[in-house]
Amino acid sequence: MRHKVSRRRFLAAACVGAAVSARKRAYSRESSPKLAVLGGKAVRNQPFPSWPVIGDNDEKAWLDVLRSRSWNRLGGTRVDQFEKSWAGQLGAGHCVATASGTSALFTALNALGIGPGDEVLVPPYTFVATINVVLLQHALPVFVDSDRETMQMDATKIEAAITKRTRCILPVHIGGSVANMDLILEVARTRGIPVLEDTCQAHLAEWRHRKAGTLGAMGCFSFQASKNLNCGEGGAIVSDNTELIEICRSFHNQGRGGKDSAFAYARNGDNRRLTEFQGALLLEQLARLEEQSRTREQNAEYLTRQLRQIPGIQPARMYEGCTRNAYHLYMFRYDGREFADLPRPRFLQALRAEGVPCSGGYVPLDKEPFLKATLQSRAFRYIYSEKEINELEERNRCPENDRLCEEAVWFTQNMLLGPRAGMDQIAEAVRKVKKGAPALARS
Repeated sequence: MRHKVSRRRFLAAACVGAAVSARKRAYSRESSPKLAVLGGKAVRNQPFPSWPVIGDNDEKAWLDVLRSRSWNRLGGTRVDQFEKSWAGQLGAGHCVATASGTSALFTALNALGIGPGDEVLVPPYTFVATINVVLLQHALPVFVDSDRETMQMDATKIEAAITKRTRCILPVHIGGSVANMDLILEVARTRGIPVLEDTCQAHLAEWRHRKAGTLGAMGCFSFQASKNLNCGEGGAIVSDNTELIEICRSFHNQGRGGKDSAFAYARNGDNRRLTEFQGALLLEQLARLEEQSRTREQNAEYLTRQLRQIPGIQPARMYEGCTRNAYHLYMFRYDGREFADLPRPRFLQALRAEGVPCSGGYVPLDKEPFLKATLQSRAFRYIYSEKEINELEERNRCPENDRLCEEAVWFTQNMLLGPRAGMDQIAEAVRKVKKGAPALARS
């Protein structure tokens, strides 16, 4: 009898165990759905908001210029109007619109008199234009290593990088966050070195409630197609320094001596002018900038609260003085050790498959072959000795930036313009990839 009872109990226990195991397997499948990159269903199946945003006012403004036949800024009024509007929006004394953000930087460096034999302090984590404009002046770009937590130039390392040849400090407000301007401006003041702000990604960003781009001697903006304020290609220089602005205005217009001086020249120059078509588009796009900026900020702050709860994901930290982030990019660092040692390329691939566009950001500029080739070119070897060029290579080593370039992940600004549900889906996709990382790492 005892044998039969034990048998019944055994069978009952076996059935219960099987049912529990089945429930566990079902729960496991439910809580860890198959990654889309492995054939599962994606978290998001609709695109994020497209960019640029186009309204009826844009089309009308463009056609008005077309029909006016005043397409060049020298015969039109739109670029002049935009310069006044943009300066007013930023609280800057003056503005000169240019053909691109690169043109703005190039013009500003010329206004500062940067040339052969000079050194310009730059971050290694930036778009290549920041470096190219220095090289175009036959000056030397000297890299100041990155602060990995903020992804900005590490201002605590600026002092050690300064030499008797340093003629300019060129911080870049990467992603729309602002570099440590308190420390940068203090070092610049004590050393008597001008600060040129690369604000190409930081439209309406603020440092202690002052607009980025208005803190140094000059600030340069880009209105290229991806930027938060755009007209396809375009740029601007802002400053309170009347003398510098007048040099910029002359230089960008082939060195002409004044608005009415068609064939009188005050200096060498170039054609870096903005067209009336672009000026008209910028005036219309500008009307939407503040509202779009608030939407990006609100969504970014909401997304950050979620991503900070995921081990292995570290959103870029803002300095205490950054009172407004423009969020041209939403940036964070990825630690694969928290994702079953999943390499970053596979993480990016998995996230994209879930319907979340992303990229790994910049590569180390100090290691790019073009830089060494330029420094070894005939012109640079004529200006600088082999010893100076070799020493620069050693000075330009940036180990923290090397690590940053292996960890960074970006989302673009248009992804922050949609409803809050999109931020939930981004966070859900990251959590899903984390849960599925062991299986993906084995695949």
